[in-house]
Amino acid sequence: MLRVRSLVLALSATLMMSTVAACGSGGDDAPKNVSAKTAALGTLTPGVIKVAVQPYAPYTSVQGGKIVGLDGDILGYVAKKLGLQIKPQVTDFAGMLAGVQARRVDITIGGVAWSADRQKQGLFTDPPYYSPPAMAVRDGKTYKTVDDLKGLNLGTVEGYVWVKSIQSVPGAKLHAYPDANGVFDDLGAGRVDVGFLDPLIIIAAQKQRPDLKMTTEYLTPPTAAEVKAKPAYQYFQPYQTGFYLPKKATKLESAISAQIDAMYKNGEMAKLVEKYGGDPEQFLKPSADVAAARRGVDRPQDWTPPSIGQ
Repeated sequence: MLRVRSLVLALSATLMMSTVAACGSGGDDAPKNVSAKTAALGTLTPGVIKVAVQPYAPYTSVQGGKIVGLDGDILGYVAKKLGLQIKPQVTDFAGMLAGVQARRVDITIGGVAWSADRQKQGLFTDPPYYSPPAMAVRDGKTYKTVDDLKGLNLGTVEGYVWVKSIQSVPGAKLHAYPDANGVFDDLGAGRVDVGFLDPLIIIAAQKQRPDLKMTTEYLTPPTAAEVKAKPAYQYFQPYQTGFYLPKKATKLESAISAQIDAMYKNGEMAKLVEKYGGDPEQFLKPSADVAAARRGVDRPQDWTPPSIGQ
């Protein structure tokens, strides 16, 4: 999600989706008085957008049948503009992707990273935000480049692609944990020098656990030459997120992308990023490779990624 994960749970995804499909759905009856414009978006139930999510605060969580968090707030704003009611369905990360690809849901959100492989099986919106390479470090310590990480104890969560990056850093020792709490615990205890996690997770933990005495830093992305020499370093670069939809949902994708682009321009996206402690300069300005990755793949050759300050 805001984590580019290996799909180790893929075999259980279909079962989980069918088991939890009713969670928060409130039934499949279409709302009354759905406008023709909203109905034309082609959602599975006219006037309703069914959303697969994994609880992953502060990006996505379900409270009282409502999706909250950064992604939840973004989709909530978009859905209101499009006249859609949001119906969440809780699953795991693999189930989120599987639900979209099998068209059991209309969309999945939660920092899903765009990739050339994923776009072959679904549609990505324009990026609601970009995920910078964030590091949790102890107060008073400063690490800026990949070279600064050499020989250090580096932690992350099992299955995150940062595992591959860390294993490529000369002399560094990988510490992989079942969840983010393990990273934070060992960082606070001094057993880990740097923790690689999604940025808002680190920012939230700073507020909730001041005893850890940690700060958030952003890694200077490795150069193209460094990535060419060590391909796994690509995961130390920022990546673009997207809301993910079924291949046939072209009208819905276009409508959501248009609203996302408008949120960059009217300042709403910056407000939401700041609400959750993020820096719009880090989250809402694309790196140079974002456009190149998608042009001629799932975007026109002249596509310009959304950005603040345009």
